Amino acid sequence: MSGLQNLVQLQVADGTTMQAYTSIPVHGKSPFPGLILFQEAFGVNHHIRKLADRFADEGYLVIAPELFHRSGPAGVTIDYTDFQSAMPHMQAITVPNLELDIKAAWDWLQSNSQVTHEHIVATGYCLGGRVSFLANTMLPFKAVASYYGAGIVPDLVKRASSLNAPHLFFWGGKDEHIPKEQPQIINEELTKVGKNFINVAFSDAEHGFFCDERASFNASAAELAWGLTLEFFIQKMKV
Repeated sequence: MSGLQNLVQLQVADGTTMQAYTSIPVHGKSPFPGLILFQEAFGVNHHIRKLADRFADEGYLVIAPELFHRSGPAGVTIDYTDFQSAMPHMQAITVPNLELDIKAAWDWLQSNSQVTHEHIVATGYCLGGRVSFLANTMLPFKAVASYYGAGIVPDLVKRASSLNAPHLFFWGGKDEHIPKEQPQIINEELTKVGKNFINVAFSDAEHGFFCDERASFNASAAELAWGLTLEFFIQKMKV
């Protein structure tokens, strides 16, 4: 059973309008914990929407904001085999604009009477892994998970001391898109400033291993990562 899906229009502080996909649990009684789901480089596509519904099945009220809303039409998605078409959108992204988008999604959850406002978590994949890290330096999440977050190093990792919630990182040992030293740099910086984090590396996994619509899908790694993510969120929301 999937959640109750809906598209919402968020007013962002720079005057733009950002569409977002939402999924609300169909079982259990509200209020529910909130979850912000950050997209890959391919938009809020079928995989991300399906993942939002999957989290809703686990009892989270989910919002997945469209981070390409300034560079493309509402609902823009890109095929997994056509990264070249994703590049203009990726290049158009700026950290200040991402901060505004994150805040708009956060505010939507905070204003929603169906959400337990002190129990909000976040996760993201690829581009979204980076955005999840940024979000955790801005707002009081209970827990955040980043999957193969390219681009945290070199700039965002400088914000390590601002990290609010415990952070779970997933990496693929065969990931050719993220230099091997980047997870190590993140590890060192977060350790230096005394932050609570977990690093999980799957030695046989490639970039994008969690997505069952990509050639790099690794079923066993994805299953383990899913279970760890859910358990991590549950544990940290109890604190």
